[in-house]
Amino acid sequence: MARLPRLSIAGYPHHVIQRGNDRAAIFGDAEDCGRYLESLREVTKAATIAVHAYVLMPNHVHLLMTPPDAVAVGRAMQAIGRRYVRWFNDRHARTGALFEGRYRSTVVEADRYLLACMRYIELNPVRAGIVQRPEQFPWSSYRHHAGLAAEPAITDHPLYWSLGNTPFERQAAYMRLFEQEADAAELDRIRAATHGGWALGERGFAAEVAKRTKRRALRGRAGRPRVPQHSVPN
Repeated sequence: MARLPRLSIAGYPHHVIQRGNDRAAIFGDAEDCGRYLESLREVTKAATIAVHAYVLMPNHVHLLMTPPDAVAVGRAMQAIGRRYVRWFNDRHARTGALFEGRYRSTVVEADRYLLACMRYIELNPVRAGIVQRPEQFPWSSYRHHAGLAAEPAITDHPLYWSLGNTPFERQAAYMRLFEQEADAAELDRIRAATHGGWALGERGFAAEVAKRTKRRALRGRAGRPRVPQHSVPN
């Protein structure tokens, strides 16, 4: 079966995951992480892409960003890959592909899932057992949103701004989101949408995405279409 084109729409948040080839490490140390972030800042600034959240895990990257057009995310991922892979290979005396050939992504219904997606991204190091609390991990956007460090790569989404009238109110409200137990069904839905390339949102949102992209935005039921009972031959 032919692979569906990625969902990509101007002005909508996109959750992007890129993994190391064969799930191999893509960051060896702090210098590698710093170089990737430098590439991210430069590429997204030039493309006027707003980055709302990120985490750099040992063998994969999560990004949440809003592009100005339907092709900006793909071009940005290619540009970041070219810059970073060339540098990484030279530094570590290696050759060949570093990333999987195809990044995974979903379009996010902001009002329903943006803050949940940010929390999902920034809690990755906690779920992986690398740290106990998100502020202990230096390579995510959590410290920026919690007011612990400024990150030039981040453009705060209006929904983050709506959490409070002052920086202190916003940061406190954001940190309170991380005190709540993550809903297992919500985590599964974020994972399934991103890995499958389906819209992350309610049915009305998915219908709008399908209309604008001219492709299915929700996964269909598994198996062959069911034949109506009255149509079954005797």
